[in-house]
Amino acid sequence: MSDDVVVGLDVGGTSTRAVALTVGGERLGTGRAGGGNPTSHGVERAAAELLTALRGAVRGFDPARVRAGAVGLAGAGRLRADPAGRAAFDRAWSDAGLRCPYTVHSDALVGYASGTATPDGTILIAGTGAIAAQVRDLRLDRVADGHGWLLGDAGSGFWLGREAVRALLADLDTGRAPGPLGRRVLGELLGADRVADRPRDTVDAVVQAVTRQPAVELARLAPLVVAAAVETEPVAVALIERAAGLLADSVARIRPAGAADPVVLGGGLLTGGTPLAVAVTAELARRWPVAPLRPAGDGASAAAWLAARDLPGITDPAALHPLLVPDLPVDGEDVDFDSSHVYL
Repeated sequence: MSDDVVVGLDVGGTSTRAVALTVGGERLGTGRAGGGNPTSHGVERAAAELLTALRGAVRGFDPARVRAGAVGLAGAGRLRADPAGRAAFDRAWSDAGLRCPYTVHSDALVGYASGTATPDGTILIAGTGAIAAQVRDLRLDRVADGHGWLLGDAGSGFWLGREAVRALLADLDTGRAPGPLGRRVLGELLGADRVADRPRDTVDAVVQAVTRQPAVELARLAPLVVAAAVETEPVAVALIERAAGLLADSVARIRPAGAADPVVLGGGLLTGGTPLAVAVTAELARRWPVAPLRPAGDGASAAAWLAARDLPGITDPAALHPLLVPDLPVDGEDVDFDSSHVYL
């Protein structure tokens, strides 16, 4: 059994990662390609990126050794319901030389599995968008938020960016000089942080700069909020605290009070020790004091573990988890949740 090979893929909007592992934990190969989300890029391009990543992962050995595979994908349910899309993925799988079956999972589930082998728990993800999901027996159960920038995504990167602009506009409306965060936002939107002699002119310029772009582009201002919070800028710190409360509220919609199963934190805003990660961790620990809090890790390896646990002869899937899934989170936009990609 230890020589059996499994393949896992983490398919994101900006990149696709693949890994081939033996059940004993030996890493045989990795592959990387461009964004493979069929919702945002189309099925044929997504399948082509899948094939590129797969070929990289199996380049150094006979792909016939692979016994099972799994794909973590935003919009997994949509792909499963689309015969043409699934056929394109099937062709990519076959063209890579793989003859084994594979499963398609929501990347929310794969994100959860990247942080823990416990079959029941919660995943909270904050990136461009935000979502919380309850996991039962390693299947997604109840879900909160993930409603997109117009109707939800409370506490997300979009939310932080929008609130930073609103705080700036409030300063300009009342004649206050923008603080450090406001000046950073001005510089990002207008190319200079100077307020015009008539503040209303700057208000109009800010509004036009925002409305000329897709609304979700406000998420690119989130790093400014994070950087300002690191420097303890008061407006940024307050926004981070509010975002943490909103994200914890989303968890509370689906997670019972007093629950002791783990909470996995994923997405670019909740990994790597960001101020929002620190604030959310503190808030979740206050509300669920006995629950383990874990960072999300490598989604491709977690997908491989999900594939391996169903192999014949695997009697203790939890014991495989530390062999196959690295402890440390993986940096990159792939872990960043954008609800416009349809998460479930």
